Amino acid sequence: MKARYVRISTPDQNKERQLVKNHPKEKLFVDVCSGSIPFDEREQGKKLLSTEGLSYVSVHAIDRLGRNLLDILTTLAHFDENNIVLEVDNLGIKSIVQDKDGKSKPNPAFKLIISVLANISEMERETMLERQREGIELAKAKGTYKGRVRGSKDSPETILGRYPNIVKRLKEGHSLRNTAKLCDVSLGTVQKVKKIIN
Repeated sequence: MKARYVRISTPDQNKERQLVKNHPKEKLFVDVCSGSIPFDEREQGKKLLSTEGLSYVSVHAIDRLGRNLLDILTTLAHFDENNIVLEVDNLGIKSIVQDKDGKSKPNPAFKLIISVLANISEMERETMLERQREGIELAKAKGTYKGRVRGSKDSPETILGRYPNIVKRLKEGHSLRNTAKLCDVSLGTVQKVKKIIN
């Protein structure tokens, strides 16, 4: 069976319809989550890893699997151990190739290239977060930072709608700290959502 894994960060980036047309023979697994969440802890990532008879997985780019080098390498190891070919579209390379005799073998260049790109992806995320922090500090220093208006409050429905992943994790029985880590938010945010749920 062939599959295609797609990860988008926000629901408004929905490309599922387009992908069904472009990849009609591949079963789609689409996650809407941060790339910092480990692959085997994502709803569709877990389903993909446990799919029986899977022989091939395609992704648009390596950062769709994750933004953490160790996590990406762990996912690749799972694919290798189960003889699943991974193809990365934007690089045009596969994890397993055929030799002159037609036998399948690991692509020696694949792991090297992927390791380098996964490292770059991880650094990009760290740089992005650092720039975001610096931008907020600079805006605060200039007096132009526009956070939420002091004293204003979001309705419980608005808060729950903003953090569906937190609600899901809490309902699954994850601890507050683990939920904060998985959803890439502060512990205070998780506590606020839990209070509303209760």
